[in-house]
Amino acid sequence: MSTSRLLVSAVGPLVSLQDAGRFGKLRFGVTDAGPMDRLAHAAANLALGNPASATAIEVSMGGITLDCHDAAVTVAVAGGGFTVQHTGRTHADRTHDEWTALTLRPGDRLAVRPGAWGSWAYVAMAGELGAATWLGSTSTHSASGFGGGILTSGHQLDIVDARAAPDREGEIPLPDFARPTGDLRVVMGPQDQHFVDDATAALLSTPYALTAAYDRMGVRLDGPALELRDVLSIPSEPIIRGSVQVAGDGVPTVLLADHQTTGGYPKIATVISADIDAFAQHRPGDTVSFESIDAATAVGIARAAAVRVQDYLTTVASEGRTLTHRLRSSNLISDAGI
Repeated sequence: MSTSRLLVSAVGPLVSLQDAGRFGKLRFGVTDAGPMDRLAHAAANLALGNPASATAIEVSMGGITLDCHDAAVTVAVAGGGFTVQHTGRTHADRTHDEWTALTLRPGDRLAVRPGAWGSWAYVAMAGELGAATWLGSTSTHSASGFGGGILTSGHQLDIVDARAAPDREGEIPLPDFARPTGDLRVVMGPQDQHFVDDATAALLSTPYALTAAYDRMGVRLDGPALELRDVLSIPSEPIIRGSVQVAGDGVPTVLLADHQTTGGYPKIATVISADIDAFAQHRPGDTVSFESIDAATAVGIARAAAVRVQDYLTTVASEGRTLTHRLRSSNLISDAGI
């Protein structure tokens, strides 16, 4: 095994290193962090034979350009409809508009830029991506910078035990449920009783647009103001990813990976876990509609989604995930009578 080095030659804002997340620390005021789109992060890693939780680069719509040095390494890109450009010394330039795995060799350049849809993509490497840890995780908390860190131009990334794995190259299947649909299922509460009836009706009947106030902590929505009935603040209590929190201006905010751990503004609803990764792939200006379901229905959806996701990730992890991979691993002439 060898060490490959990737140099960040260009990078946009909010591009960071993320593993699966920093769990079990909420009681200390430390959020889980981790990827905005957990499904795409896991798929990129598993497509290379890495653990699903391995450290990868989370790419925002600002994009990233990486130059390969020292040793070849196979990388995978998943998440959103990003465009992947592979420039090499030994082959013609290649552009991929699907989730894909490819091998970078010294002198090659990889550019990941926003394409037709999506806000976040993940670049995983076949090997161990060297990154600083904080409280046992490399996930970067964007506001503090703790963890693996925010990437900047000139940053050097070392991949220990880098592997060139041609058998892993090729398209990574993109499941329909990874795409944002604009439909969000929510469980009302836990403080919906503090809002006027018209506020609840507005949330559930009127589309809301994502605004440019969108980062890893959350996204503010543009639509009818959600008027409070009798209280602006409540005793601070735990907050989770997917909480729809409303401040005094009546503007709802959907909280995401780097959400605060407690808060005193009322939460009118909570987006269910099965919908929150795809929601994060919306872009500012996209509209979403909310549908209320009860807690028992949400539990049933979560269980069904867990099975569906596990089946998909098992396929991605397989060396025979596409017809091309299966053909590569098959003996096509042994029974041909030659």
